[in-house]
Amino acid sequence: MATATKAKVKRLPTRDKVKKEDTWDLSSLYANDAEWEKDLKKLESLIPKFAKFRGTLANSTQSLIKYLKFDEELELLGEQLGNYAFLRTSEDTADSASQGMYLRFMGVASRAGQEASFARPEILAIPDAKMKKLLAEKSLAPYRLVLERLLRFKPHTLSPGEERLLAMQAEMSEAANNIFGKLNDADLKFGTIELNGETIELSHSNFSRCLDSSNRDVRRKAFHQIYAAYQDHAQTLAACLNASVHRDVYYARSRNFGATLESALFPDQVPLTVYENLIKTVHQYLPSVHRYLEVRKRALKLRDLHMYDTYVPMVSSIKTNYSWEKAVKLILSSLEPLGSDYVATLEKGLLGRWCDRYENKGKRSGAFSSGSFSSDPFILMNYQPTVLNHVFTLAHEAGHSMHSHFSSKHQPFRYYSYTIFVAEVASTFNEELLSEYLLERARDDNERAYYLAREIDDIRATLVRQTMFAEFEKVIHEIAEAGEALTLERFRAEYRKLLDRYFGKGFVIDDELSLEGLRIPHFYRAFYVYKYATGISAAIALSQRVLSGGSAEREQYLGFLKAGCSKYPLDILRDAGVDMEQPTPVAAALQRFDRLVTQLDELI
Repeated sequence: MATATKAKVKRLPTRDKVKKEDTWDLSSLYANDAEWEKDLKKLESLIPKFAKFRGTLANSTQSLIKYLKFDEELELLGEQLGNYAFLRTSEDTADSASQGMYLRFMGVASRAGQEASFARPEILAIPDAKMKKLLAEKSLAPYRLVLERLLRFKPHTLSPGEERLLAMQAEMSEAANNIFGKLNDADLKFGTIELNGETIELSHSNFSRCLDSSNRDVRRKAFHQIYAAYQDHAQTLAACLNASVHRDVYYARSRNFGATLESALFPDQVPLTVYENLIKTVHQYLPSVHRYLEVRKRALKLRDLHMYDTYVPMVSSIKTNYSWEKAVKLILSSLEPLGSDYVATLEKGLLGRWCDRYENKGKRSGAFSSGSFSSDPFILMNYQPTVLNHVFTLAHEAGHSMHSHFSSKHQPFRYYSYTIFVAEVASTFNEELLSEYLLERARDDNERAYYLAREIDDIRATLVRQTMFAEFEKVIHEIAEAGEALTLERFRAEYRKLLDRYFGKGFVIDDELSLEGLRIPHFYRAFYVYKYATGISAAIALSQRVLSGGSAEREQYLGFLKAGCSKYPLDILRDAGVDMEQPTPVAAALQRFDRLVTQLDELI
């Protein structure tokens, strides 16, 4: 009698088995960990020097400038140290040595924050008349915007003692995020699954491969398998999110803000109406979203549509397989409207070692770009050649990295670090150009339908879905601010209400989908996701300007990339040609979505 052969499970490689050329080269930050250790000691040695500035900042222009230069020196060194430690720990979240480096850096950074906590209240205590004279002095001109921005925080700055106490809480305040991160990236196990004839270890990264599968049984099984793990840890996840929300409420109230959302929008000088207009405008266009879901259901020939059916390509006959090199070539071709300098710089980085390309055991999930002033901008990917969305993700992260490259080359350190609000414009802009490039070169109606569906899904995921996430964040923070309990059941109930509204009556919502509100990493750093939605709206507007315009429009866009944070984000975008204080860009993006849905429906 023949013995059944046990299928070999394809495991993720450990970090030491990954090819060197597929990893990032962090030497522009530090040649090795030993060099990092030297600079950490240097940072520690500089911290006590804050004391000599205490009580001197109002003495003279020279005293204030000396402090600002010293603080900038520490901040630059801290950015370099922190970025290196963060990138090292991202390589393998279970590696205790790199984890230790990051935690030690956080400890030193927290002490630096405590020692520097006197400065803000001391500067803000300078009488208005004297401050006006200081700002008028030519020698302070390089720091004028720094000080003007600081003065905005005067109503939200506490006494030196209170500021020190808040600074001492920096590490403790990250507990909820850190616990969620360890649980989500290192401890949660999802078992194995059969995919394309192989038994693979189900992970965050290849979950997307499963959802892309034309085999509905694979999609369904992967979905329920992933959520079974979250269900097993639901109370812990709810406790983490509850703690994260209450941390936000605590800091907002400590700094005299009326609400957490007001506190989050204040640094970028973004009016509350921008957030409210976004949600209101998306609500108005939800019938278009529901119509699209009906088109998807018909295209897939399904009686009912579930969440696990919303990622698989509707045009199943189109197969893609882009090696890293082919993906880079495609992206570079699509970005040629931005000029030879942009393309050449990006080519050198993507084919060189800006990127940590593929998944390994313990590696941080998802993708990100991490730029810094004194080094190359780095990109973490968990790239899968057969997943077209990963090509778009690479284009997205490349947009962030080129934004970092241009801003660090054209701005001083104090003004190079652009805000997240504009960051999501630069990244999504690249995706828009890539989408247009593929659509223009579609060989037949079938391929065109494929790319149309992909762009529609991108707008739905980035504009509509992220707005749903933003509304969830707003709702749960308002519940906490009202003194009501955020239990697991309350989280699930509030999330379910939004699922019903955004997906409509024709969509089947599996019960465990209400747990999704606990597994989105951005929810543990609140009020970020709305910037994806505003970002794609601005990106669509700007990409159309560049593609239909000439050198002037291109230079305006490149000027946006070079601006860093030399102005407030809404002003930078206005200079580039789009006004996000009006609902018009969001409405225009959703109208484009509606037109694309009509075109797709006609094709399929």
